[in-house]
Amino acid sequence: MARKVVLSGMQPTGRLHLGNYEGALKNWVGLQDEYDMYCCIVDWHALTSDFDDTSGMKDNIFDMAVDYLASGLDGKKCAIFIQSQVKEHAELHLLFSMIIPIPWLERVPSYKEKSQSLGLDSYGFLGYPLLQSADILLYRADFVPVGKDQLPHIELTREVARKFHALYGDVFPEPQAKLTKFAEVPGTDGRKMSKSYENDICLADTPEETAKKISTMFTDPEKLRMGDPGHPERCPVYSLHKIYTTDGLDKIAETCRSGELGCVADKKHLIESINSALAPVRAKRAELESHPDVVWDVLSDGASRARLRAAETMEMVRSAMRLIYE
Repeated sequence: MARKVVLSGMQPTGRLHLGNYEGALKNWVGLQDEYDMYCCIVDWHALTSDFDDTSGMKDNIFDMAVDYLASGLDGKKCAIFIQSQVKEHAELHLLFSMIIPIPWLERVPSYKEKSQSLGLDSYGFLGYPLLQSADILLYRADFVPVGKDQLPHIELTREVARKFHALYGDVFPEPQAKLTKFAEVPGTDGRKMSKSYENDICLADTPEETAKKISTMFTDPEKLRMGDPGHPERCPVYSLHKIYTTDGLDKIAETCRSGELGCVADKKHLIESINSALAPVRAKRAELESHPDVVWDVLSDGASRARLRAAETMEMVRSAMRLIYE
């Protein structure tokens, strides 16, 4: 029996951080043994907001590929590739754009939010979710691992598939969202970890850089000095302990509540836990960075494998739409 297909991707906007690692990459690593998996670096999507300066795109793509591989994704088990190196993404997006009403795109929540907050008004930005649908349907993906905030995008993709089927006949499976339990990873300021907030701890950070960032982290606002009772459930440092500290977690909470544990000592313990957890990832990153040809070869091989699946899909699409004129 053929294995089910999974499609995932991220924009190459810089080095990945602990939120990306805990929220997505670890999950992808587990899925690659069970599914035919396509992991896309979506550079065309990045152009919707970063079109005015593409000078760092190649470096960002390389850094993302390194983070993918260092985190445990295996180019032999899954196809890791760059979106723009599989031109069928653009062709399928164009064909979908002929049949999908504009209001379908305008109602996507992220379009309304980001068009106002970022001031984006290009056709490409409006069509972002439709390109995402093309990304998914091009591989006839059965599942897309996402968080709840991405569910509207998956539902749009299902609607696009149904619209196509109504016009031309069945080609695509209707993909299902594969909801995963994403770890809540706070940034150094207590908000959700994000590059845009500049509160992130990157996989590529050195142990010293990690220590410096954690030493400045917000803690319980009611614990002002040593001896004050703390509230670990409100503390971002403790939230990271729950992810990275494997031993003594109950004692940390207990001594924090009693006032015995000060914030400086607490942060030192967290620094040790995170640096220990990231040591193998950092070692793999260093190895990959010293052999860039290996990374680019993985991307090239992944694109070749992705093109095979994509070409097969587009033959089915063109046949269904009667666009084969031979």
